[in-house]
Amino acid sequence: MMNKEIIRSERFGEQYSLIHHPSGLDILVWKMDNYSTTEALFATKYGSINTCFRTAKTGDFIEVPEGIAHYLEHKLFENEDTDVFDLYAATGATGNAFTSFDETAYTFSTTKNWDKALEILLDFVQKPYFTQENVDKEQGIIAQEIRMGEDSPYRSCYFNLLKALYKEHPVKIDIAGTVESIAKITPELLYDCYNTFYNLHNMVLSIAGNVDEDKVIEICDRLLKPAEDPKLECRFPDEGSGVAQKRVTASFPVGLPLFDIGFKSKPCDGIELERRACIARTILQLTVGTSSRLYQQMFEDGLINSQFGYSTFVSSGSYFSCLISGESKDPDEVYRRILAELERVRKEGFDKEDFDILKRSRYGSLVRTLGNVEGLADAMTESYFNGTTAFDDAEVLAEMTIEDCMAALDELFDEDSSAISIIEPAKA
Repeated sequence: MMNKEIIRSERFGEQYSLIHHPSGLDILVWKMDNYSTTEALFATKYGSINTCFRTAKTGDFIEVPEGIAHYLEHKLFENEDTDVFDLYAATGATGNAFTSFDETAYTFSTTKNWDKALEILLDFVQKPYFTQENVDKEQGIIAQEIRMGEDSPYRSCYFNLLKALYKEHPVKIDIAGTVESIAKITPELLYDCYNTFYNLHNMVLSIAGNVDEDKVIEICDRLLKPAEDPKLECRFPDEGSGVAQKRVTASFPVGLPLFDIGFKSKPCDGIELERRACIARTILQLTVGTSSRLYQQMFEDGLINSQFGYSTFVSSGSYFSCLISGESKDPDEVYRRILAELERVRKEGFDKEDFDILKRSRYGSLVRTLGNVEGLADAMTESYFNGTTAFDDAEVLAEMTIEDCMAALDELFDEDSSAISIIEPAKA
């Protein structure tokens, strides 16, 4: 039996629908009148970190090769007798897909024939076609992709940091896996992972734009293939506190040294994830953002340039880190100054005026996303997998206080749980 919830924001005067389809799939529809673009994501909560799992059928936990989620994404586009991109092109839509650490999504964007594009999306994602021949062929392609990634100083710096921060967690492994791990992938393993993680109970369909909700449901009624809930459970190693390594270096032919700095803290989920991520982003912006005094001083001293940036790196119930990256003639000095600035803030606090300005600016950015079709489809998907709604980030931001940020400093930016990865210029 199908039922529907309305997810509403009194603050914004906006709403979208959450439809619990009898197939087991949840469908999110944000109708945007007078918009020409439609964006859809058909996503599964399945990424590179999901290498150890069990279901009602397997009983015990099983482990699969690293990189198999990314591999599977590649193979789904290869149907037995059609090219998915050609099908999209015939409708005027463009299709794409991505695999992250904790999600795989298949997308389309179009200004016409959204219903035809939706039929293509639902059809091919539910029609896996794996043979020994096409699996062997893909191994060579992805192995080349992995080797190209290993030749990237930026990618190497990033994954070296994750390996320094995380002792056991599979997030430290490249999303594509390794050349050795993908060599273990077989058609049988791909079907096992597909049937486990591409079960509709583990997926969501998000669609935003000038669409007809009844038409969306009619297409889903016709094309979705119901399945029993597999009772999926994923297991991750006990990561604990501390880091694997405080400092890691590598050499590449770069003009300036590259660096990635990370602060690891305990994972969380639901509204607590939204709250802590909001606080973490605020602390980062106040401490090292372009308007901060630390940024201005390091820029004037020639320690950083326009490549300097920061982000939160989070996954529901799995990992939570704050990252800072850039180029510098002296990455260790940048690291030292960041730690010193965090210590100063612990003693002196944040500037109240800067905090209030930042909150207003962030709120304005959230308002602007309400006019971005692609952003809304992404936000619905991400919040759904996090166990929240697309409006919760605004509510969390509105309730956040400067005292919240001060209270979270020690947990989110503990020097003992931090590390730095540096790429040094290769010597001639």
